[in-house]
Amino acid sequence: MINAETKRRALGRLRRIEGQVQGLQRMIGADAYCVDVLLQISAAQGALEQVRRLLLGGHVESCVADALRSGSRGERQKKIDELLDVFARFAR
Repeated sequence: MINAETKRRALGRLRRIEGQVQGLQRMIGADAYCVDVLLQISAAQGALEQVRRLLLGGHVESCVADALRSGSRGERQKKIDELLDVFARFAR
């Protein structure tokens, strides 16, 4: 589960990203210069990356740490495998 502070921060960032995407739609609708649109897309991707890092950090600090501390051997291995899978997806 996502703690209240992480949830607040993630939702705030996602609202700003939503505004960025709406701005991109307006830029494209107004035939903005391609490079300007591409730079804004890069900024939105960077903002999404920050949300991903925030959520991943929270997951490691809570779910993974709890499983490693108090879970059964099977639960610990399941969380480790899950985390490795997430990292592998990010590496693509």
